Amino acid sequence: MNTLQRHLGIPGAMAIGLASMVGAGVFFVWAPAAAVAGSGLLIGLLIAAVVATLNALSSAQLAMAHPVSGGAYAYGRALLGPWWGFSAGWLFLAGKTASAGAIALIAGGYLWPGNERLVAVAVILVLGTVNALGVRSTARVSGAVVAVVLAGLCALLVLVALWLAAGGQIAGGTPAGAPLGDPDAGWLGILQSAGLLFFCFAGYARMATLGEEARNPRHTLPRAILAALGVALVLYAAVGTACVLVLGPDRLARSTSPLAELAAVVTGANGAWGTTAAAGGWVLVVSLVAALACLGSLLGILAGLSRTGLAMARDSELPGALSRVSARTSSPVVAEASVAVLAIAAVLLLDSAWLVGFSATCVLVYYAIAHLAALRQPRAERWLNRAVPIVGVIGCTVLAFTLPWQGVLIAALVLGIGVAARGIRLARLRTAA
Repeated sequence: MNTLQRHLGIPGAMAIGLASMVGAGVFFVWAPAAAVAGSGLLIGLLIAAVVATLNALSSAQLAMAHPVSGGAYAYGRALLGPWWGFSAGWLFLAGKTASAGAIALIAGGYLWPGNERLVAVAVILVLGTVNALGVRSTARVSGAVVAVVLAGLCALLVLVALWLAAGGQIAGGTPAGAPLGDPDAGWLGILQSAGLLFFCFAGYARMATLGEEARNPRHTLPRAILAALGVALVLYAAVGTACVLVLGPDRLARSTSPLAELAAVVTGANGAWGTTAAAGGWVLVVSLVAALACLGSLLGILAGLSRTGLAMARDSELPGALSRVSARTSSPVVAEASVAVLAIAAVLLLDSAWLVGFSATCVLVYYAIAHLAALRQPRAERWLNRAVPIVGVIGCTVLAFTLPWQGVLIAALVLGIGVAARGIRLARLRTAA
């Protein structure tokens, strides 16, 4: 049996997308963004939001016309050709496997400092098993995670607002466009921060990759994608502003746990909320919520990776065994297991900071290909102005090439390896024929 079942409605698809977006990024990415852009990270956040919105619109238009598993891999293959589709799928698998490893390590750092890799491996094994039980299990767990994380973040934002109202002192800020440690970087630093902050918004791709499991996908997917992105945009704007106002760009850039420090400031003895013990309690709560958010994000990423692997295997772009779907759970069990093994390898071999930069580069190029596919859609399938995918592909390309050069270079190398391997395979098939 190789057919997935359509179980997902709008709430379930939104839950998976929000669990992916409101995940590790909101608890982690402010520090590296502040390091390159200072308080200009808020401008970077706006740029990332615009690019993410354009990507969401093109993804929604494509998902309505092509409601199948695989996301931009399937769109690129159908509208641009097999090489474009393969490139999108290959980059998605490479970038999001790196992202999965990074998020698992971040979760491990919150749950058991000093033993991050051990915890990360265990987390991947457990969440891979949950995904293998079927997409309804993924949606239920994602919904529970999203509810707890949103409640925790909203509670923290309320505390920040009350702290400010009670006379809390706003931290000094670095002027926008004057990044920390590099006053001449200017807009380059802001664009780098936008590329890093885009890491937070990429979760809506998980909804597009689940197109074959959505009920009435032409109705469900565009609404779920845009609604989930809207919630994430409002939340990130509030959290980013709170971090800059309370911690200041300099302290934020040096933080290993920005929201835990935010909680410590607004609930500490030097604030309006009483005792050091109270501050410690809130820091613990924020740390637990952060770990839970990482788990929810990782759950959605693993689900999206396995579905892309399934779609590529069906087209003989990856080993055929990856296309096997369990008759009992209606999930791609071989792809789930393979993704988990690769993510564990990333955890054991690589560093989380390196993984984030590489992942952001791969995913931005992936979305650029999606925009190119949207431009090739027949008029009958298009409801967007052509300016949307045109500006989108420009935005993705600019952000990708302003990220740290190491990530760009390695992403190009990984893509080259994949393209070369595909070329060799096709040449052998032609020779055998």
